[in-house]
Formats: sequence, C-alpha cells, structure tokens
Amino acid sequence: MSNASGSRIVVTGATGNVGTSVVRLLAEDPEVGSVRGLARRIPQWSPPKTEWSAVDVASEQAGLAGEFAGADAVIHLAWAFQPTHDPATTWRTNVLGGIRVFEAVAAARVPLLVHASSVGAYSPGPKDRAVDESWPTHGWPDAAYCREKAYLERALDTFERDHPSTRVVRMRPAFLFKRESAGEQRRIFAGRFLPGPLARPELLPFLPDIPGLRVQALHTDDAARAYQLALRHRVRGAFNLAAEPPIDAQMLGELLGARPVRLPRTAARSAIAAAWGLHLLPASPHLFDAVLRLPLMDCTRAHTELGWRPERTATEVLQEFLQGLQQGDGAATEPMRGRKVG
Repeated sequence: MSNASGSRIVVTGATGNVGTSVVRLLAEDPEVGSVRGLARRIPQWSPPKTEWSAVDVASEQAGLAGEFAGADAVIHLAWAFQPTHDPATTWRTNVLGGIRVFEAVAAARVPLLVHASSVGAYSPGPKDRAVDESWPTHGWPDAAYCREKAYLERALDTFERDHPSTRVVRMRPAFLFKRESAGEQRRIFAGRFLPGPLARPELLPFLPDIPGLRVQALHTDDAARAYQLALRHRVRGAFNLAAEPPIDAQMLGELLGARPVRLPRTAARSAIAAAWGLHLLPASPHLFDAVLRLPLMDCTRAHTELGWRPERTATEVLQEFLQGLQQGDGAATEPMRGRKVG
C-alpha cells in the first residue's frame, strides 16, 4: 500500500460473516488509518477507525466510485445467498453488483482489489488429493452460487487484462464458520425449520454418510488474516484458504458422537429437493450436487507467499460453530443477528 501508516481501506459486504471479521481485524491494525464499511444497512456496531455507508451494490445508483475515491484498497465481500428460488435476484447482486464494484475500482484508480472468490468457483475435482490454484474455475453450472462465483472469475480475467496497473488478489476460501455466524448461516442454509437434533448432537441417532461428502472448512477470522496479509504483501492472483483436516462422515461422527450410516447420494438429494421445493429448506439440491463435487484445495501458495497459516483446525471450527448454534450466538449487525434453536 502506498501509505502504510495511514492506508484507507474500503470493505463491501462489511456486516456479514467475513466482513465483520475483516473490519474488526483492520480496525485493530496500526498500519490501517481508516476503514469504510459498505452495507445495505448501517449497523449499531462501531469499531475504531471505521465509518459506515449505506450502499447496495445491486443498485445502479450506488455511487461506488465516490465511495472508493482515495482508497488504497477495496476488499469486495458483498454477496447474497438468497433467494435460491429466484436466481435472477442473486445474479443482480452478486454478478452485476460485482462487475459494478470492479468498474468503480478502475474509475477511482484504486491500486488494489481483493476479491472474495470461493472453493465454489472450482470445477469438479478430486476428493483424494488437493489441487492448487491452477485448477479450472468453471464452477458447477446448476448451482447459482458456483455459477456466479465462476462468472466473476472470468470478469476479473478481463479486468486484469484491461487494468494491469491494478493489483488483483482472489481469495478462494473453504466453507467459513465462526461462533457469531451461527444464526446467519442457519437462516441461509437450514431456515427456520432446522431440526433440534442438529443443534443438539446428543439427540442425533446416526449420521448420514453420503458418497462424495468430503469438504474443507476454515474459521472466518483465519480467512480475515489472509485478507489483511494481502494488503501487506505485493502479491497477485489466487490463494486457496482452508484448514486441516478435511471434513467427512467419520470426522463428523467422532465430533458429534454419532454413528455414520451409509446413505445413497440419490436418497439424500431427493430429500433435499423435496424440502427445497416446498420452501422448507433454503439450501438448494443444486448446491448439494456441487458440494459433492468440490475439489480439496492445496494451500501451499498462501503459506509461502502470504506467510499465512490457520490458527484453528477444522475440527475446532466446527466445535465452535455448533456451540454458537446451540446458544443462538450472533453479532450486532443485521445479517449476523442470533437466535437460539434446538
């Protein structure tokens, strides 16, 4: 950054799961002079050195170039997961809003853009070995989340070609959890009909063991540190972010004290599709299809070029998240409000 002692950082989507961790970390960073958080609704939360703007990136009248004027970096986190039954709406926020952010970064001549991509941008890949950042990012076409993340990867390819003086960093994290995100993620993926046994593992009679269900997780605060390090190091390109070990039925069974029972993929998908079709479950069967095909990620580049390593294991991340789910934890922002279940 050009002025490390007083750098100005703008964060879109600043009140969500990742945004709250990134803003908190930057507010405590002595190398950051000010943080401007953009969100649709201004929160009650007031971290040091932080100002808020009510901005919806989906709006053509968002005035993003003005918000970005004078910034040393823009961290783009804004994302809408719902409504899953109306992909045109999420497309307007995620894809058209993302492109609007990129164009405003260029118009304001911001020297650094850090974009929140995802493991969901990757094409189907192996579950028995890890892939690096060169793995294709064409997503899983049926799932809106993956389709939108992959589309923005292509938009950034064009952006980098047209604006070579702007340093672009793409973060591709695994599934992100923290205690305070429990309420938000419950609403996004499970909805208000989340069964009590999921929040109280001692009541779970068995754990479905579905072929292909082997994924990675990461604590949101650990992901936020990678964003912070991208401001300090003159790096470009993509970085995989994940913690060990990979999550599968055996690991979950040990964590929850439940016996894994093999369940055919088609049976699990049929149940999810039925619940989604009846609007009982926000998470779509298309996202379920994608999760079963996501590759495991190799994070060597983040280790070597950013000096980044997660402080928590995936097991510790899930333990914390389950505790947050049981206790209804949240945060003082509208997306992160908590509610106890179970």
